[in-house]
Amino acid sequence: MSGGLSRRDLIRSAAGFASTVAVAKTVWAAPAQWYIGIIPDEPFPIRVVDKFRVPGAFHRQVVPFSGPEPPGTLVVARADRFLYFVEPRRRALRFGISVGRQGMEWQGEAVVGRKAKWPTWTPTANMRRRDPSLPVSVPGGPANPLGARALYLFRDGRDTLYRIHGTNQPSSIGKAASSGCIRMLDEHIFELYASVPTGTRVVVR
Repeated sequence: MSGGLSRRDLIRSAAGFASTVAVAKTVWAAPAQWYIGIIPDEPFPIRVVDKFRVPGAFHRQVVPFSGPEPPGTLVVARADRFLYFVEPRRRALRFGISVGRQGMEWQGEAVVGRKAKWPTWTPTANMRRRDPSLPVSVPGGPANPLGARALYLFRDGRDTLYRIHGTNQPSSIGKAASSGCIRMLDEHIFELYASVPTGTRVVVR
C-alpha cells in the first residue's frame, strides 16, 4: 500500500471495526471475518480485506506492461479480471477486479469524467426492472455497493453510467459479478483515486 501507511495504521481495534460494520444495514455486505483492519478515512474508515481470502493473482502488484497505452492510462483486461495503471519504464500497477456478468459487459474507451468519495448508489432503471426490490438510492457508506470511492466513466462528454468503484463484496474480485461496472477492493480504489485525475483515459478491452 502506497502513501506511507504502516501496518499499525491499518489494523485497528475490533470495537472500531465493529462500529463500521454496524452501518451496513441496507445492502448485503461481506461478513466481518473478511476484514483485518481499517484505513482511517472520513466520514467512515475503509475496511482492509484479509488477503488470504483473495487469490494471489488478484493482489496489488507491480508488473511488466507491454501494451501500447502510455503512462497514466487505465487499462482494463476484462477477460483476465485485471486493471492496469500504466507507469513509466513499461511497467504497471495491476489490481484484481470484478467485471460485468454475461450480457452486461462493456468495452471501449472513455475518460474519468468525475470522481467521488463515498458515492451515493442510484440503481439504473434497467437494474430496477430486473430487480424491483432494489432501493431507489443508497447513501455513501459501508452498506453502499460502490464502496469508498468511484471513478465515473464519460464518453464524448456524457456519462456512460459505468464506473470503476470499490465494493462491499470482496469475494466478487476475480469474477464476472457486476452489472457492467468494474469493482475493486476498497483499499485499491482508495489508492487509485488519489493517483488518477479527471480526464484520465480508460481503455476496456
